[in-house]
Amino acid sequence: METTGIVRRQTAERRRDALGRLIAERDVWVSTAHPDHGPHQVPLWFLWDGRAVWMCTSATSVTARNVRKEPRVRLALPDTFDVVLLQGEAECFLDQEVNEDAAEAFADKFGWDPRVEEESFVYVRLIPRTVRAWRGEPELRGRVIMRDGVWLDKATPRSCPSELSPRN
Repeated sequence: METTGIVRRQTAERRRDALGRLIAERDVWVSTAHPDHGPHQVPLWFLWDGRAVWMCTSATSVTARNVRKEPRVRLALPDTFDVVLLQGEAECFLDQEVNEDAAEAFADKFGWDPRVEEESFVYVRLIPRTVRAWRGEPELRGRVIMRDGVWLDKATPRSCPSELSPRN
């Protein structure tokens, strides 16, 4: 692994960089598992609302079925040098029962509103319990930047004022 030139970031800087990527990026790898059939991984579009990740998938997809049976999920942003991993329990919301603010923000970001499709979709929300972030081997130590839903840098509040809360 090439580590030349990597300057080890402090927790607050890792958090800032991870949050910046969560706001700016559009794709995330979603890893779910069925209790009997094992792991499943797919890329999905996502929206970060300041507190949670919102994704959307067909109501009949393997991802939706897995989340309903086993809600523990891991998300990974698609960059193997600048790693951001999120873990937590996901929850599914039918497209007609999802939080209006989340659905509108998702539609605004992607120019696609699953609520108007003929096929039924679910929004999958994950509020992270653990977040890890690192760039190369020099940052492996200290890579956990959120534990038990609490950011470890203590520099800023846990949530942001633009949080969206579910109707349910």
